[in-house]
Amino acid sequence: MKKFRIGLITGLAIFALFGGVIGTNLPGNQATAYAKTTKKIKKAKKPRWERPSENKPYPNLKVHKHVYLQVSLKKQRVYVMSKHHKVLYTMICSTGKKSTPTPKGTFHIQNRGKHFVGANYWTSFKGWGIYMFHSVVINSQGHYIKSEAKKLGHPASHGCIRMPIPDAHWINSHIPAKTKVIIK
Repeated sequence: MKKFRIGLITGLAIFALFGGVIGTNLPGNQATAYAKTTKKIKKAKKPRWERPSENKPYPNLKVHKHVYLQVSLKKQRVYVMSKHHKVLYTMICSTGKKSTPTPKGTFHIQNRGKHFVGANYWTSFKGWGIYMFHSVVINSQGHYIKSEAKKLGHPASHGCIRMPIPDAHWINSHIPAKTKVIIK
C-alpha cells in the first residue's frame, strides 16, 4: 500500500509538471488568454477636469510673447491667442449662468493666488478678485466637487471662469499681470 501511494504521488507530480508546461502552450488555455488580455488593458484616462484641455504642450511664452486670452461665452472656451490673432491653445471652461453672467468686455490680468474658499489657482481679471479664472470648484474640505466639475463646457458659475485644474494652474503660473483678456 505504501509503494502504491508513493507511485501515485510520483505519477501525479510528473503529470502536473509536464501537463502544466505543455498545457500553458496550448491555444485557448487560460494562461494564454490572460496574457493576451493583459496586453490590451490600457491606463484609464483621468476625468476631463483633471487633465489639460489639449493633448499638446501649453504654449511657450518665451517664444510667443504678447499673448492674450480670449473667452467665448457661446463656445465655453478660453483661447490663448498670439499677437497675430492665431489660436495657440484652446481650453474648455464654464462661464456664468444667465442669472450670474460673466462680464463681457476687455479686461487685464490683475492679482492671483493658489487657493481661496471655493477653488484653486485663481487669476483675477476684474474687480481684484471678484471675477477670475480658477479651477473647478472645491468643497470646504478642499476636495473637488465632481458633479460641478462635470459641468465644464456649460455655463455654471457665478460669473467666474471655471477650468480644468491643469489649465487653471497654467494660467495662474504663466500668464503675466496686465495680459489682455477679451470676453465676448
